[in-house]
Amino acid sequence: MAKDQSANEAYGRPLRRLFVIVLITLLVLIFLFWRIDSPRAERLRAQVVDQVVPAFDWVMVPVARGADTLSRFQSYARLVDQNRELRRELQQMRAWREAALQLEQENAKLLDLNKVRLDPSLTFVTGVVLADSGSPFRQSVLLNVGARDGIQDGWATTDGLGLVGRISGVGNNSSRVLLLTDPGSRVPVTVQPSGQDALLAGDSSAFPLLDFVEVPDAVRAGDRVVSSGDGGVFPSGLLVGQVVQGTDGRLRLQLSADYERLEFLRVLRSQAAEQIDDPGTLVAPPLPLLPDPELAPTDGEEVAGNG
Repeated sequence: MAKDQSANEAYGRPLRRLFVIVLITLLVLIFLFWRIDSPRAERLRAQVVDQVVPAFDWVMVPVARGADTLSRFQSYARLVDQNRELRRELQQMRAWREAALQLEQENAKLLDLNKVRLDPSLTFVTGVVLADSGSPFRQSVLLNVGARDGIQDGWATTDGLGLVGRISGVGNNSSRVLLLTDPGSRVPVTVQPSGQDALLAGDSSAFPLLDFVEVPDAVRAGDRVVSSGDGGVFPSGLLVGQVVQGTDGRLRLQLSADYERLEFLRVLRSQAAEQIDDPGTLVAPPLPLLPDPELAPTDGEEVAGNG
C-alpha cells in the first residue's frame, strides 16, 4: 500500500506541474491575443465573445442580484436617514407651530385691547396674568402690576372683549383680580335696549346669574348687558355680556370676556366720585341773593332825597 501511494505521488506531481504550466501558458496566450491590435484579431475576439458570454448568463445572475440587493439596501439606509431627519424637522415645525399660535393669540388679544372704546377720561394700566389663584370656592387671577404702578382696590379690569372683574387685593408688585364668576362678586348692570337695571351675581359657573331685574318680561335672550355705574363700583358703559336662558329657567349672562385665555388684562383707573353736599343744586342753580329789608330806605328818606 505504501508503494502504491508513493508511485501515485511520483506520477501525480509531474502531471500537476504540467497542468499548471499549460494553464499559465494558455492564460498568457489569451492575454497576448486580447492585446493584439489587428482587425482580424478583433473579429476573432468578437466571435469568441458572442459564443462564450451568452453561455455564462447564469453565472452573472447571482452577481446581478447581489449588486441589486446591495443597491436596494443602500437606498433603504438613505430612506431611513431621510425619514429620521424629516421626523426631527416635523417635531421642530410642531414646536414652531405652537409658538406661532401662542404669538397669534397674544397678538389678537392685544389688538382687541386696542379696539376697546372707553371713556376718554379713563386711563388704564395693562398687566400680564401670572397665575390662576382660584379654587372651586374662589375664582381670581394674579397680575404683575401692583401698588408701584398705582393700582388700587376696587378698580375694574377688562380684557380685549369685555369686563373681567375688579381688583380685590394689591401688593407692591402684584395684585389679585376677583372675577365676575366668583360667588362674592356683585356688579350692578343695565340690560339694553330695554334699560332694565339688574345685579350680576357670580355663582362659580361660567354663566353668572342676572338677579333683581326690574321687569323680567322686558328682557330677552341676546340682549346686551353693560355696567350701570351704580354705587361707584365700576364705570358705566363697560360691556359685560349677553343675556341667555339658563337650563334652570333663570336669566343668566354669557360673558364677553374670554375666561379660557386670560393673558393680558387692562386695569381701569377709576376717578373718585364727586362729593355732593347739597342735592338741591342738581335740579336748579342757587337763587340770587335778595336785599335785606332792614337796609331798605324809608319813605321820609326818599322824600328828603327828592326835595
